[in-house]
Amino acid sequence: MESLMNYILQFGQLNQQQIDLVKSKAVLKTLKKDAYYQEAGKTPREIIFLTKGIIRICYYDNKGNDITKYFMDEIRFIADINCYNQGIPSTEYIQAVTDCEYLAFSKSAMDELSMTIIGWDLIVSKITAKGLADKLNRVSTMMVEDATERYVHFLENFPGLANRIPLSQLASYLGITQSSLSRIRKNTR
Repeated sequence: MESLMNYILQFGQLNQQQIDLVKSKAVLKTLKKDAYYQEAGKTPREIIFLTKGIIRICYYDNKGNDITKYFMDEIRFIADINCYNQGIPSTEYIQAVTDCEYLAFSKSAMDELSMTIIGWDLIVSKITAKGLADKLNRVSTMMVEDATERYVHFLENFPGLANRIPLSQLASYLGITQSSLSRIRKNTR
């Protein structure tokens, strides 16, 4: 809970009563490795704050290939925000790469926080903007780099992540085959 509040307080101020209210709305949950938190075709009903583990956002292409869009590690909010806000089914899967723990906020809890805490919507907007900027930065660098540069960039930006995720998922994220990833890893050591 402390990591959640430390994160939120980077984006705005809350008094102790407001902090207690936010904490009371968070529900601690777990997700086992390889389990899906969200599946495509289902409408997101909550926003989560990952406190332990790694989650990946992925989809299946028209040939049935599992494509990793990106990974999220601890101390981050995770939501298919567009589908959550519009109340429409998601096109993505959210899957646990490792055993995970997270704090979940239901839509009704978020609505109550919005109606009760002055400035809550601004805090949420700032957190959302940061998340979208981080996502855009990940995607834009991936589009201009070759495979080796993407791998090195991944290691620089997510130093502890490469050893915690399956190589097949990392290769998918980098847009290369697993054998190409093995070759790149061998050449960059």
